[in-house]
Amino acid sequence: MFLASGRPRAGGRAGEAASEILLPIPNLVGSMSVEEALSRRRSVREYLKSPIALSELSQILWAAYGVSEVRWGLRTAPSAGAIYPLNVYAAVGEGGVVGEGGWLEAGVYRYLPHRHSIVLLRRGDVRRGLYEAALRQDWVLNAPVSLVVAAAYEKTARVYGERGRIRYVHMDLGHLGQNVYLQATALGLGTVAVGAFDDDGVREVLGIPEGETPLYIMPVGRAADLHRISREELAEYYSRNRSAPLAP
Repeated sequence: MFLASGRPRAGGRAGEAASEILLPIPNLVGSMSVEEALSRRRSVREYLKSPIALSELSQILWAAYGVSEVRWGLRTAPSAGAIYPLNVYAAVGEGGVVGEGGWLEAGVYRYLPHRHSIVLLRRGDVRRGLYEAALRQDWVLNAPVSLVVAAAYEKTARVYGERGRIRYVHMDLGHLGQNVYLQATALGLGTVAVGAFDDDGVREVLGIPEGETPLYIMPVGRAADLHRISREELAEYYSRNRSAPLAP
């Protein structure tokens, strides 16, 4: 079922539903500082067998590529020339996301940053297919949600040429990925950046259009335990390394 009043949206593929779900407005203040999130960030590949909240999915999508400046519509992640060549998709598993109104329908959704909403592109739990396309990495199968980031290289290449294609787009991706890592950590969730997969397989499973290349799969789930380090441990580590001779 849908958690919000979804209305038909033009542009869906033949035989597939396209409905929009408006996401909760993201929080701009959290309970974990950026310093703590940086210290506790790790790649997490094991998740509890529990859903994430719709508000958490909303927050992660906003952190990834949402709007943080309303005059020009600039995003949370920097982009060369403010071109924003990336698109973010969410593959939601059965029982993977829950909100006040019930369960979010399993399927493939595309994030719309300027509306802070998601559009259902394909119904059904595609995690098994995504797992197969991702060379059978268990965390892709077991996470309740996986974000998939795809790039429209030509958008940046039209402005910056080959340098934009081979460098700037990937810099944009790195910014987005770290945002997801830190926001997930701040919410008590875990994620991992997956780059090993069959591009055509991922494109087919999700229904990503021609002209977009999948670059990242980022499973997201509730972490059993977040990494923790104390300031004293860090001080001891630095002290030990500072006592050693400088490398040439």
